[in-house]
This record gives sequence, structure tokens and C-alpha cells, in this order.
Amino acid sequence: MAMDLKEIEALIKEAIPDAKIEIQDLAGDGNHYSATVTSGKFSGKSKIEQHKMVYNSLKGKMGNELHALAIKTKE
Repeated sequence: MAMDLKEIEALIKEAIPDAKIEIQDLAGDGNHYSATVTSGKFSGKSKIEQHKMVYNSLKGKMGNELHALAIKTKE
């Protein structure tokens, strides 16, 4: 089952409340998304740590309901 774009945004916002999130459905199939997440919480963290924060916010749905998510993070 595919994840809705709004559901992805809500999960990220729950974990990173100050996040500004832009999500695109890359293939139009509800399974392949790109997300640009901007947050002050990323300050002082490596890109890997920033990406982990976003993946962790998805609560294990990555690889299950959500097939692919390309992440770009900004401070």
C-alpha cells in the first residue's frame, strides 16, 4: 500500500516541528518521492545525521508503505 504525500509530511512535522517540507511524487505512483526538509534542528549535524532524523520520523514505514524517498536536507 502506497503512502500519501500528506502522511509523509505529517510524520516529518511530528518529529521535526520547525521543518519546512517540500515533497514531490517523482513517478506519479505514490511510491517514489523526493523530500527537501529545512530545519534549524539540523544545525551542527552531519548530512548523515540529518537524513537519519528524517528517516526516523517515518517510524519504520520506509521500505514498507513507502518504497523510495530521496532526501535533501538544509539548515
